[in-house]
Amino acid sequence: MSESSYIESTKEAMNKAYVPYSNYPVGALIVTKNGNTYSGCNVENASYPLGNCAEAAAIASMVLAGERNIKMIYVMSQNDQGGCPCGGCRQRLREFSDIDTQVILCSPSGVQQRLLLTDLLPNSFGPEHLL
Repeated sequence: MSESSYIESTKEAMNKAYVPYSNYPVGALIVTKNGNTYSGCNVENASYPLGNCAEAAAIASMVLAGERNIKMIYVMSQNDQGGCPCGGCRQRLREFSDIDTQVILCSPSGVQQRLLLTDLLPNSFGPEHLL
């Protein structure tokens, strides 16, 4: 797939978000090291802490398919600066990423910023710390 296809798929995921309380839809698209893609959108709940972030939904889909290695993730929100993973999702991404994992922040008009996960979560704690 091309980057424009990835961005369009991320936008489609964002447009399916269930956000009756915040009205802040987010879409995410993971591209794995195997080249497969997994989408997610945020799903809110009247009991706010029980909602799911788009990134967490995409990770769950990836894991369900038997994959564990994120090459890149596109995150889109409707604001001009692009979607940015929350702290919890940064840690979730860290679980399945390495120093080369790209985080691409998007708005509906396209890519706004490209980062490495280490830029978003410096000095992070990961599975290797538990050995």
